[in-house]
Amino acid sequence: MPRDGNGGYTVRRYTLDFDWQAPKTPFAAATTIRATATQALSRFDLDFAGNTLRGVTVDGASAKTARQGDELVVTPAKPLTRGRAFTVKVTYTADPTQRRHRTDAIQDYGWVPTADGTVLSPQPNGARMIFPADDHPSLRAPFTFHITTPPGLTAVANGRLVTRAPQRDGRVRWTYDSEHPVAPQLVQLAIGKFDVVDGTGPHGLPLRDVVPAGLVAETKAYRALTPDHLAWLEQRLGPYPFRRYGVLVGDTELPVALETQSLSVVPSADLLGDQVAAERNLVHELTHHWTGDSVAIRRWSDLWLSEGHARFYELLYADSRGGPSLEDMMRSAYEQHDQWRHDDGAPAEPHEEGLFRQMRYDGSALVLYALREKVGAETFGRVERAWVTTYQGRVAGSRDFVRLASKVAGEDLTGFLTPWLYGSHTPPMPGRPGWRVDPVEEG
Repeated sequence: MPRDGNGGYTVRRYTLDFDWQAPKTPFAAATTIRATATQALSRFDLDFAGNTLRGVTVDGASAKTARQGDELVVTPAKPLTRGRAFTVKVTYTADPTQRRHRTDAIQDYGWVPTADGTVLSPQPNGARMIFPADDHPSLRAPFTFHITTPPGLTAVANGRLVTRAPQRDGRVRWTYDSEHPVAPQLVQLAIGKFDVVDGTGPHGLPLRDVVPAGLVAETKAYRALTPDHLAWLEQRLGPYPFRRYGVLVGDTELPVALETQSLSVVPSADLLGDQVAAERNLVHELTHHWTGDSVAIRRWSDLWLSEGHARFYELLYADSRGGPSLEDMMRSAYEQHDQWRHDDGAPAEPHEEGLFRQMRYDGSALVLYALREKVGAETFGRVERAWVTTYQGRVAGSRDFVRLASKVAGEDLTGFLTPWLYGSHTPPMPGRPGWRVDPVEEG
């Protein structure tokens, strides 16, 4: 995704103003971006797709614009000097029917309509269908959300509810603060007939589940497991890195769950079926808050660090609760690893069309399993704790992980991890001489 993200400036804060009307109905919207120029700028780009542009100002003065595919090119009335703080305001008519399709696990992404509102699924680069952004997984900024809804609806977003203000016309204006910087792909903003269920997690952590009316009782049993999931992961990865957490139950045709920051969206079907499958999904999305949300990936080729960790701990948790054994799941992944390398690219060198396919999930969890077999469970645990504490709130990539793992283990692991991450063939699994890789089938 070479055109994702933009140069020349750093975003300091996004403020989204949405005047929501009804499902699948266009509405007035504005995005205000506070930024700092990192070089002299006669013009700059924002990632912005679709929607009907109404106007753009820079520091209150009208700016010239041009649209080039997903790029909104902005030419301010006066050039911006390096180091200058500036404010861009983009007004537009938002189209909540905008979605795009991928052939991998993501499937349809962007706006996800519900019977009475919407949820968001912006991963990987669908935020631009919702608001103008510097849309890259390594680029984060705090968000303020102002959402005005008809009476009877609830609006929720990442972070903390600041105010709920009834308006003279009967509508309601909701204001949220993200509390932490958020990557555009992890933004959540949902509107509908929701019940908000508050609770408390380990160490007094505020919990907030957002559930469609009528599904509170049906989903309670699995949602009530969140404190246990948090405690289990904290034993392995250290303290939860954000100020609150919760589950947004998506009662819609949502193809996958998503780790939108501090409020994971999980399809309702996942919370109404088998307990092992439900807990795997819940633990998977929660794990992402350490690896992927707090420790952001440097580029999309580093996605294995996010999805691989989430799948590894999902499987480890399932194993501890009577589900499929981790060893059996990893042996199955090992057998298929060369095929996945052929079809989807090596763990840290994905094919674009194979980004969210099996190699980034079970195939990448296998890399972590191989590292654990190489250095031992105790050292592996120290590597993992060091990874999420060293890079908490920061950006990191594959080379950072190799360096840190080598430092913690007290041995240079470059020669071991490089073929696992980049090679065209799967290396031998340490301590498992009987494991064999199936031959690649062309086609």
